[in-house]
Amino acid sequence: MYVVTSNEMRKLDQYTINTIGIPSLVLMENAGREVANEIIIWTKKHKKSNQKKWLILVGKGNNGGDGLVAARHLTEAGFDIDILYAQSPDLFKGDMITQHNIAKNLKLPTYVYQEDKIDWNQYEGIVDALLGTGSRGAPREAYAFLINKANKSNLPIFSIDIPSGLDADTGILYQPCIKAKKTITLAFLKCGLVQSPGAEAAGDVIVKSIGIPISTVEQYSIQTYLLQSSVIEKRLNVNVNLPRESNTHKGTYGHALVVAGTLQMSGAGLLCSKSALRAGSGLVTWTLPRVVANQMLGKLPEVMLAPIEDKESGEWNVQSAEDIIQLSKNKQSLVIGPGLGRFKDDDVWLRKLWERIECPLVMDADALNIISDAEQFEKWCHKDTPVIFTPHPGEMARLLKCTVKEIQENRIQIAREYAIKHKIVVLLKGAHTVIATVNGDVYINNTGNAGMATGGAGDVLAGIIAGLLAQNFSAEQAAVLGVYHHGLAGDRAAAKRFSQHSLIAGDIIEEI
Repeated sequence: MYVVTSNEMRKLDQYTINTIGIPSLVLMENAGREVANEIIIWTKKHKKSNQKKWLILVGKGNNGGDGLVAARHLTEAGFDIDILYAQSPDLFKGDMITQHNIAKNLKLPTYVYQEDKIDWNQYEGIVDALLGTGSRGAPREAYAFLINKANKSNLPIFSIDIPSGLDADTGILYQPCIKAKKTITLAFLKCGLVQSPGAEAAGDVIVKSIGIPISTVEQYSIQTYLLQSSVIEKRLNVNVNLPRESNTHKGTYGHALVVAGTLQMSGAGLLCSKSALRAGSGLVTWTLPRVVANQMLGKLPEVMLAPIEDKESGEWNVQSAEDIIQLSKNKQSLVIGPGLGRFKDDDVWLRKLWERIECPLVMDADALNIISDAEQFEKWCHKDTPVIFTPHPGEMARLLKCTVKEIQENRIQIAREYAIKHKIVVLLKGAHTVIATVNGDVYINNTGNAGMATGGAGDVLAGIIAGLLAQNFSAEQAAVLGVYHHGLAGDRAAAKRFSQHSLIAGDIIEEI
């Protein structure tokens, strides 16, 4: 499923109207009809009466025009409706004038905003048709007043296209912002509806066709997708069920090397190694400081241990780089970082690994922090083999020398630009994880739950991706599949427990 920005949506609209020749009034009619149908269906499902009034909040733009069409169709279906204009009809332009005139000729009850002149208790629901995808910044004056009143009414609110006050591109909530029960978004998903906190403000989101052909996206090279099984199978040519041929053996599925863990954080390497196996890697070797290795004997018998001399410290050291390089020579993937810690000359150590290891790399956790602090990372050699970065927002902020707030306010574009610039796959973790590829494609994840905000969940994800890379999946395939299955496993694990609060990282591994 395609996900578009407000500017991309505007171009798709104009192409459909001006080049294909479908009139804008036809698109508006289709939009309003779809909104009305969703309300009718919801009313029947919840056994609500269509005799009690619905309030249609209407702005001066095309979003308001969609609302007027919806009001007309609801009236035809037997609903009692009131239309409340945020501004005087004297300010209307284009198609909005046409829709206003139709409502006037049909003698639909219309009112112009006046503060405290409406009894909100008489309504059963609200249609939010105030502000559309072109709106920017905090709503003002009548719009702000109506949004606040709608939210305080505790009535179910159905937003058209996006909740008023939500940034369609970033998911930022300007204040005030509608808290919708349901958002009926038109033609294509909007980026702000699948990024937090916009996704939460939008409630249940449904995409409805309004007559814009799917082929129009080819005209503008739309490169953002909602992560679904159909998208994975169609775009990446991968069966999400990961079937295996019967005539195979452990060597068929590759050998992953895990560089992780210290005395204080040995569990990170254990979780990462186990999840690499669960992801299907035929073999997994975990290299770790010798003191830690002695404590891990027998903890996970399916994983091979490769101790690194640590002088009884339980920590990594710069001399271990040569040993890791030798261990990597017959491996199909390598993950560096979970529970790694920081140590003297760790930037020298990591740069040596970066420049001499030839198998695909997953850079996670402290490996990313080392890069953040390294001088002149930009001058490290370009790698011909695939690299995947898996930062959470804090790590991404350190990489870019900015704030977490700046990252969270523009996750899609930041991940895309970093991936293109550095020619690596970027997996920006968090609610609705973003996967950006070297060619600018972005996938937004829709699996997983808040219970996965727990220590070790990221280590599990890094291991899954390394396990998939070991099986010769491309970096793009491994990152996308890894995030998708990691989220699904978390959902299955949470479903087996009383609450998401009790979910731990090991539960996720057991459901892979």
